[in-house]
Amino acid sequence: MQENEKFLYKYLNNASPTGFEASGQQIWLDYIKPYVDQYFTDSYGTAVGVLNPDAPFKVVIEAHADEISWFVNYITPEGYIYVRRNGGSDHMIAPSMRVNIHTDEKIIPGVFGWPAIHVRKGDKEDKPSLENIFIDVGARSKEELEKMGIHVGCVVTFKDELLDLNGKFYAGRALDNRVGGYMIAQVLKKLHDAGKKLPFGLYVVNAVQEEIGLRGAQMIAAKIKPNVAVITDVCHDTTAPMYSKINSGEQVAGEGPVLTYGASVHKKLLDLIIHSAQQRKLPFQRAAASRGTGTDTDAFAYSNDGVPSALISLPLKYMHTTVETASKKDIDSVIDLITGFLEDLDPDYNFKYIE
Repeated sequence: MQENEKFLYKYLNNASPTGFEASGQQIWLDYIKPYVDQYFTDSYGTAVGVLNPDAPFKVVIEAHADEISWFVNYITPEGYIYVRRNGGSDHMIAPSMRVNIHTDEKIIPGVFGWPAIHVRKGDKEDKPSLENIFIDVGARSKEELEKMGIHVGCVVTFKDELLDLNGKFYAGRALDNRVGGYMIAQVLKKLHDAGKKLPFGLYVVNAVQEEIGLRGAQMIAAKIKPNVAVITDVCHDTTAPMYSKINSGEQVAGEGPVLTYGASVHKKLLDLIIHSAQQRKLPFQRAAASRGTGTDTDAFAYSNDGVPSALISLPLKYMHTTVETASKKDIDSVIDLITGFLEDLDPDYNFKYIE
């Protein structure tokens, strides 16, 4: 396994729930340190690697580091745990899943239990909901749980790791969006290995707390005050079963990055990215966003006095499950596209629509 893939597995397999991203951020920082001139973090854990920190023109490339998870919300006298969401966690997939409960001292394994098929009510059986999914850690009382260090507010993550599918795809939890953190780290490595000197400051941002409202991006945009921001996140592969192309458009895993049109996406910046892709004969797809993109693009675009921002998305199957699936070819194409755009960007380019 190559060094970059070892990093990918280590980084993706580490838990990094929203609000508790520190361990994943440390893995990411340790990887990028050889490729940057300096780095810093903010109070909530967003991590930033910088090239050319003294340059007046500042360009951000960004991903978010957090993954969806659960909080312990209520413990029954019999020792069962009920949860609430931390981000957009999916209650429908929870029954029979293995979990890790993160206490102050250690990680405790558990399972989302579910009644056996023999005792359920046929056509009228209950469906999984936030009111009825529960975790069992092998305890028989609330007191036993408390002695284990489990309390209300402990964060819970699914216990699943990265998997290679057919040599062409990766599948696992938290590709949304730590695979983005991997991709922007590889952009840094490519620039370093090529000895490429950029005529502007590059701020490579791995932001926290995207899954609960773009919060990390809002904070770091105010701190950096960039001139341009390019965000990478994931979008839906709409060719998988049960998706509607009429509602969601057509984006296909394996056919390249998806470039989004929308109000928060700066059209002149998007055109520059498309030009870079076309010059390098890199594949890309297009999508349209109604109102906001729902990604950190919106936070950067509307920060400060307004920042020209664009979104480069990775098509993803089965978002917010433990088997999120992305094409290896697309991952490489995103890395190549961002790198090519940075090599092409002129810091004197005029992004104003009207003079």
